[in-house]
Formats: sequence, structure tokens, C-alpha cells
Amino acid sequence: MSSAIGDTVKLSVFGESHGEAIGCVLSGLPAGEALDQEEILTQMARRAPGKDKTATTRKESDTPEIVSGLLEGRTTGAPLAMLIHNTNQRSGDYAELARLPRPGHADYTGYVRYHGFNDVRGGGHFSGRITAPLVFTGAVCRQILKRRGITVGGHVYAIAGAKDIPFDPLGVDASLLDRLAAVPFPLIDREREAAMREQVEDARLQQDSVGGIVEVAACGLPAGLGSPMFDGIENKLAALFFGIPAVKGVEFGDGFGFAALRGSQANDPYTYTGDGEVIAASNHNGGLLGGITNGMPLIARLAVKPTSSISQKQRTVDLVSGRDAELVVKGRHDPCIVPRAVPVAESMLAFGLLDRMESERSWS
Repeated sequence: MSSAIGDTVKLSVFGESHGEAIGCVLSGLPAGEALDQEEILTQMARRAPGKDKTATTRKESDTPEIVSGLLEGRTTGAPLAMLIHNTNQRSGDYAELARLPRPGHADYTGYVRYHGFNDVRGGGHFSGRITAPLVFTGAVCRQILKRRGITVGGHVYAIAGAKDIPFDPLGVDASLLDRLAAVPFPLIDREREAAMREQVEDARLQQDSVGGIVEVAACGLPAGLGSPMFDGIENKLAALFFGIPAVKGVEFGDGFGFAALRGSQANDPYTYTGDGEVIAASNHNGGLLGGITNGMPLIARLAVKPTSSISQKQRTVDLVSGRDAELVVKGRHDPCIVPRAVPVAESMLAFGLLDRMESERSWS
């Protein structure tokens, strides 16, 4: 089981939901980069559970302990290693899942792949708990990107049938992304929050869950970052986005919407600014062409499925007796993980962009 990714800046994640600790090792970071610990804690708090009715009541401090790679507040160039100690497990809630796999969860596929030796408590290494190290990674990378003029952010675009305003593909700026990245339930139009919460509460009362869409963006990117075919920015980011538990779809720019457009509608015409800079007059392609940035805002959307752990009775199988069975999931679970998924998606965007920039700098 390998949970590592990256070309020049490399990320390796370890731990299980109900193990002693979770954490990550981030190597290849440039030396001498100042890290604001308070900003890291702000981002960690956005993902942390137990703070909102849309999330599980399990409370974890999510306080990262940096054990190497940082001296007097600056990166040393050595691998940056971080630990988060798990403190609020109720492993007994998961005892029967070793034989009764949850529908929609990786219990069964993990059982087959690892011959029953994988840790099923809280989902083990398949758990959303493992996204805490991802947010730590992003909190580090976005600070470095910010000093290079690049800002990342995101918002809850949709929960069930309730939608926020999408990003203006030509009007994404750093101030908007900074505002969104400072709150746990980020919305462009805050008036849409009540309708979204109503969807979540209705599902919770029915012992069910709902999914939604996260939209993320980056502004300030230079043109020319990336490569065609298999080394494209879309390729790299899609791999990172799909590493987030419950993400089942990714699109860039208009994405699947292109299927309903003509070329005259989908193309982004070029023009010169007064200072001789080339820009696009529209941004249907989400800032990417041929796997390479074109200098426009990068925009992506991630489809997040409903939480699989619900309290309704569900059909499954008994892996011990070899018979059909029924399951009622116990424990504390999110009726909707979409708000908590936003900082995770932002983090993978930040990591992917920093890795690509460092990789291309090392080649030049």
C-alpha cells in the first residue's frame, strides 16, 4: 500500500483513522521558506470535525506536530515530517465491519486487495481522517505559492440541489480566494447557505447523507506551466483530486459542458492588453490548453459523493458466513462532507502547482 505522489516536491501520507497517529512527509521543498504556524492551524481547523452540524460529532484537535525539516520557522531543505495524534476513537463502533462491508465504502475492496489484513476501524487508511495531512501539506504549499504571486481557494458550489454562484472565469482574484479560504463554510453568495444546510439537515434526520460539488481556483499563474499529454497540469491535478476520499468526478473549465457547445462558443479568443500581455477574452478552458497554463485563472470542479456510512439499514454480505446480510452502521459520521472537502481540494491544488513549478525550475 503506497500513498506517495509528486515529482520534485514529494508527499507521503501514513496512518489509519483509529491508529495512534496520522501524518505525512513532505520532501523536496525549497529551503529557507518561512512558515506561518497560525495560518497552518487556520487551514487545519477548516477541515477538522466536530464543529458544525454538517459534520461528524467526533472531535479531534488536528494539531500538527512538526518533527523535522523546520528550524526557527523556516524550511531547512530536509524532509518536513508531521504527526497528528488521534485522541477520540471509538473503535468498537467498527467491530462488525471486518465481516459486514459497508455499501459504497472501500471495506470490501480493501478486504479483497489486502486479504483481510487492512485496518477497518474508522475506515483505516481509506478514511477521510487521512485528509488532515493533505490539508497540512496544502497549508505549507499555499504559503510558498503566495510569495510567488499565486493564490488558491475554493467554495462549496453545490450540496444536493442547492447551488452557490460559480466562479466568474475572468474575475477570480486573490481577495476573493483569500476570503473563501478563511472560513469553514465558504460560499461566494452567503445567502445560499441556508438552502444548503436545509438539504443536509433533511438527510441527517432521515439517517441519510448528501453529496455535492467543490469548485477550486488559482489565480496569478504564469502562462507556460505544464506539458502535453501525460505530464499535463490536468493529469497531475486529477490524480491528486482523485486521491481525496469520496471524489468521483473532476472537470476543468466547462468540463462536460463542452459536449453541448460549438467550437465558436467553446474557443477562448486571444487579445493583447495595453501593456502587450496576451490574455483570453473568455475562459471556457479553465486556464489550461494542451496541459499547459495560459495565464488565465485555473478553475476545476470536484464531484463529492454522499457519505457511505449512514444509519439506515442496508443490504450487504457476511464475509465470514458467506451469506447475504443486513447492516446498520454505528458511530459518528458526516451527513455531508462537502464543506470539509473544500480545504482538502484547495490543498491538493496548491501541492500540485508547487510541485510542477519546482519540477520545471529544476529542469531550466
